[in-house]
Amino acid sequence: MEDMEARAHRLDAEDPGHRDLFHVPPAEGGDYPETAYLAGNSLGLQPRAVRHELLEELDAWARLGVEGHLEADRPWLPYHELLREPAARLVGALPDETVVMNSLTVNLHLLMVSFYRPAGERTLIVVEDTAFPSDSYAVRSQAAFHGLDPDLTVVRTDDPLATIREHGDRIALVMLGGVNYLTGELMDIPAITAAGQAAGAIVGWDLAHAAGNVPLRLHEWGVDFAAWCSYKYLNSGPGAVAGAFVHERHTGADLPRFEGWWSTEPATRFEMAPVSRPPRSADAWQVSNPPILAMSPVRASLELFDKVGMTALRERSERLTAFLQSLLDPTGVAVVTPRDPARRGCQLSLRVGDAGGLSKTLRHRYGVIADSREPDILRLAPVPLYSTYHDCWRAAAAIAREEKA
Repeated sequence: MEDMEARAHRLDAEDPGHRDLFHVPPAEGGDYPETAYLAGNSLGLQPRAVRHELLEELDAWARLGVEGHLEADRPWLPYHELLREPAARLVGALPDETVVMNSLTVNLHLLMVSFYRPAGERTLIVVEDTAFPSDSYAVRSQAAFHGLDPDLTVVRTDDPLATIREHGDRIALVMLGGVNYLTGELMDIPAITAAGQAAGAIVGWDLAHAAGNVPLRLHEWGVDFAAWCSYKYLNSGPGAVAGAFVHERHTGADLPRFEGWWSTEPATRFEMAPVSRPPRSADAWQVSNPPILAMSPVRASLELFDKVGMTALRERSERLTAFLQSLLDPTGVAVVTPRDPARRGCQLSLRVGDAGGLSKTLRHRYGVIADSREPDILRLAPVPLYSTYHDCWRAAAAIAREEKA
């Protein structure tokens, strides 16, 4: 009978990813030269194309100075427009609904300036019970900014649909993570969006763990707004430039909005007029000119997603994650992520006794990089772009050995 390691090697031969397009860190322990990297839900690996992309921009800066804004091979003045269409394709949006800018929480705040507008009894903000702390901080500070008590305004729930049914006429904003960072659960984005809007609320999404992980159709689902980071599944580097979505029904609306140099029409930007003329697109939510050296890795990454396609990545993701699940089942370790492939991305979250300690052991003894969240969650993310079936086997075998120790 074929043993599981041999099976992993066979599956890798039959169902290869695109590992050759990435730099994989060397292993610090174990029997293999490369790390089994299962922490792409925290920071994605570096695409090999990024170094060349960055050097081209550095060379343009050295050669042209300020004239690079118009004369670089990829002129800097409209550079963010190069990212618009591939980012829109990634999240299922129209190009004019999409902009790459800032960082995730900055974008959420800029969007909430427009879309969290408490009035009368309709003041509540609904978030998931295990919301990422940054999201929790952001919505609480928005409530306080409006003179409301965050403890009474922010409603945490493990059942958004039930909460919407119960408190619908008092909810101003529903803002949830598309894929929960802790459990890896994929939320029912279209159903929750429809329910929240039917109750009279605005519905926005933090897609930090969803963009590049699961297929998205933000325009079709009628999502009001969304934001995502680019350093996890989008592999654009630590602190990479983030993205934002505003549905087209809002892009020309008269909404409160913070403005700056890049939120005015490009055609009139250099008239240096004192009053902004915002375009009828998500660009109206930009504030500052784009950081070119930080956007270059995002462009390189989005090219990969265009080349491979989210449909193919999702299919391989489901196969990889199912294989990892089958290896973990015999260990007896509790997997808190839903078993139904339709209700999860590529992350499996395990409940273990000492998550931080086990994460360190996996890295230094076995060459497996996972991710822990205190006190008892170990997160494993077999990313379909670069993870292998053998990576999954290495992780499961190491966990099984440590659980028996």
